[in-house]
Amino acid sequence: MNIIVLVKQVPDTTEVSIDPKTGNLVREGVESIINPHDRHALEAALQFKEQHGGSITAISMGPGQAVDALSEALGMGADDGILLSDPAFAGADTWATSYTLARAIEKKGDYDLILCGRQAIDGDTAQVGPQLAELLGIAQVTSVCGVESLESGSSRVLKRIKGGRELIHCPLPALWSVVSELNTPRYPHMERLIRACDPKSAIVTWNAADIGVKTQDVGLQGSLTQVIATFPPKTERKGEMLEGDPRSMVSSLVARLRENKL
Repeated sequence: MNIIVLVKQVPDTTEVSIDPKTGNLVREGVESIINPHDRHALEAALQFKEQHGGSITAISMGPGQAVDALSEALGMGADDGILLSDPAFAGADTWATSYTLARAIEKKGDYDLILCGRQAIDGDTAQVGPQLAELLGIAQVTSVCGVESLESGSSRVLKRIKGGRELIHCPLPALWSVVSELNTPRYPHMERLIRACDPKSAIVTWNAADIGVKTQDVGLQGSLTQVIATFPPKTERKGEMLEGDPRSMVSSLVARLRENKL
């Protein structure tokens, strides 16, 4: 079984701040990590490979530094990686990103399953997976939280829905976007990490010409949407200090909570 895993390098959002003047994310000095949801997709692929054999290819789109994410994927057990990197890809929205990934996957070919995280923590759109499946013309299941069976040309998966789970029969090839409850990702193996960081490792870089796309169809030029501004939500809190002896302050506090149905 040949599996493709989409891996996105994202800033560690627990450390990201927003420039109050420009409204842009401040990425300088912020550690980049593999999108946490994508790690669960990679772990699923590794488990499937252990059960059914085959190969795993990790694909990432981003600047040159995104090779670190692919190196970590190889450290976890992926067989090879493809970095889609070109100045023409910069500024892509979800549509242009999906289109670029689709052309790259079509070039690679020979896959039974595409796995990705449900969403990326830096955008939270959850759009790339479904859009990619539509562009490739394959079946898709979102929010996969369990797998009952996986065979040649067929699968039965559990999809997380509000208030429960839904059992779906899904033909292959297909794309699944997974959620964190599916598994617990393993740690990279040190020896594999060292090999992955070697310039002669199994990671290749493709640009726009390599996948046969025109610059006006990718990146900012090919995007159907543009971010006008980014800003943190405004939060206003009104505080009130209670005075008096402890017993009266507690009584007053309980009365306020009841008044506000809390």
